[in-house]
Amino acid sequence: MVNLRPILLIESDERHGALTIAAFEEIALANSLVVTRDSGEALEYLRRHGRYSERALEDPAVVLLDIELPGHDGTAVLREIRSDMHLRRLPVVVLTSSREEHDLLACYELGVNAYVVKPARFEDFIEVLKQVGLFWGAINEPPPAASLCPGHPAG
Repeated sequence: MVNLRPILLIESDERHGALTIAAFEEIALANSLVVTRDSGEALEYLRRHGRYSERALEDPAVVLLDIELPGHDGTAVLREIRSDMHLRRLPVVVLTSSREEHDLLACYELGVNAYVVKPARFEDFIEVLKQVGLFWGAINEPPPAASLCPGHPAG
């Protein structure tokens, strides 16, 4: 039996979070979806700190990151992920409404795996979420869990 890793959604907009859940349910994506609402909570989850200190050792299959977050924006989260030797290999997909070139360039310079602009039309948004979920949750082969990597405190 294949052990499917969870998908981490870092999304402050509750409506977008609910749409993501609905889209993944519609395609019967088997991965669980973990939703965090801000950069602090997301980094706690990824680093197994605070309320997430007892979570399973597996890393997410992918991090779906909105760059428009309260407090530190998503590029700060991406910078933290890429600078952490235990997290830097995690696939990160930016899901944003920003079409700003400086956001796009900043994310790619920080090592994002994909930059997806959220469509304005509801039906298109759902379709994009389905495609993202299927590719990153079911088709893509993620790197080994950090806990299995040499030098990781849990490995």
